[in-house]
Amino acid sequence: MERSSHADRFAEMIGAAHVLTNPEDQAPFLTEWRDLYQGVTPLVLRPGSTEEVSAVMTYACQHGLKIVPQGGNTGLVGGQIPQESGDEIVLSLSRMNKIRSVDPAGFTITVEAGVILEALQNEAEKVDRLFPLALGSQGSCQIGGNISTNAGGTAVLSYGNTRDLVLGLEVVLPNGEIWNGLRTLRKDNTGYDLKQLFIGGEGTLGIITAAALKLFPKPKKLEAAFVGLPDPQAALKLFSLAKAQAGPVLTGFEIMPRIGLEFCLRHLEGSRDPLENAHDWYILMELSSASEAFPVRDLLESILGEAFEEELVEDAAFSQNLSQVQDFWHIRHGMSEVQKPEGGSIKHDVSVPVAAIPDFLDKAMAAVESLVPGCRPVPFGHMGDGNIHFNVSQPVGADKESYLAGWDEMNAVVHDIVRDFGGSISAEHGIGRLKRDLLAEVKPEIELDLMRRIKSAFDPGNLLNPDRVI
Repeated sequence: MERSSHADRFAEMIGAAHVLTNPEDQAPFLTEWRDLYQGVTPLVLRPGSTEEVSAVMTYACQHGLKIVPQGGNTGLVGGQIPQESGDEIVLSLSRMNKIRSVDPAGFTITVEAGVILEALQNEAEKVDRLFPLALGSQGSCQIGGNISTNAGGTAVLSYGNTRDLVLGLEVVLPNGEIWNGLRTLRKDNTGYDLKQLFIGGEGTLGIITAAALKLFPKPKKLEAAFVGLPDPQAALKLFSLAKAQAGPVLTGFEIMPRIGLEFCLRHLEGSRDPLENAHDWYILMELSSASEAFPVRDLLESILGEAFEEELVEDAAFSQNLSQVQDFWHIRHGMSEVQKPEGGSIKHDVSVPVAAIPDFLDKAMAAVESLVPGCRPVPFGHMGDGNIHFNVSQPVGADKESYLAGWDEMNAVVHDIVRDFGGSISAEHGIGRLKRDLLAEVKPEIELDLMRRIKSAFDPGNLLNPDRVI
């Protein structure tokens, strides 16, 4: 790649200050936070508008340059990190962080791709609305990346995945053309729903530059309980009871093991054990309503009262105010980061039918403990939608590199069990580089062929995020 001449041309398009060539300036864009991927790039580009992204892509298409779109660099499957070959240019959307419009009456907001998720949540709150997508990385992840990976999070139970929150998109195609599909219509039955191809496309078909998103009524009543119980089977029965009684008012139902809470107590600032005694498993339950008149607390107490009578629950702490609700969620959102100080952790972002979660956990935990004696399974996640982050920390005192060298072998063991239950090897993190080669094992050939045809139609030169997903 003629680095100097290309850099000069990009500088003319987006400004020299936004063409990064210095290794120190590039460093934050080249490392995945779990340290699984360390990329190399000749250039990091930071365009500030859709038109600048279009100019970059037009030039890249003309000169056969490979482009890797990047949001907040919080992805967990390596799709946003350039290859070690050094022939891929990183295109960061971080400067495109404007709120274009807010329509409280229509319950919509239109934003650029580089808007931080937490900032988007705050903008909605300013007009007494809710943007429900909630992730542990919400202070740094960007909405364009959330959409491109179809992020899940803790609110899927009531509001759906990111895919369900998108009304329209603005996208720059691999050849530089701009597709303006920023419609805020709730009904638009006029042919193929093109936006769905880019949602979850992981930047392989186009670069999302802006999005029109759904807002919801802001909850006026919010109650939560941190519940201790003996096993996942009891947790499943509690979920069935809560869902039957609360319906859409049940907005959170997260499962965590004791070891995960212990990791939080050791490494997560501001955390404390909500319950007096230790329990093998925990559930974080949240109920909310947009109506001040709805008896949310009474309903939560009624559900847990019945659960105590049925001996499903051993103890529970009820939130006394919003600050305590946030404290409960602080533990849950910190569950991923606290595994890092404990050494190597082999990750699995999987889903199985909700009713199969207890049996899956029993079988998978036994299997990994047999494979690596002394390993520490830390399965946690969104029990209400079947998504479990089945992470396995290294044995105490083990060598981190040696343990992580068994990543593929442990993946094979866990994913075989997932398939036995009719589940998915990627519930919400995507495919990226990490799971690309696994697709052939879990997808019928006709699906892979259709995906290849779509990629070829949009990006015949294979220049946009090449060798990701397929």
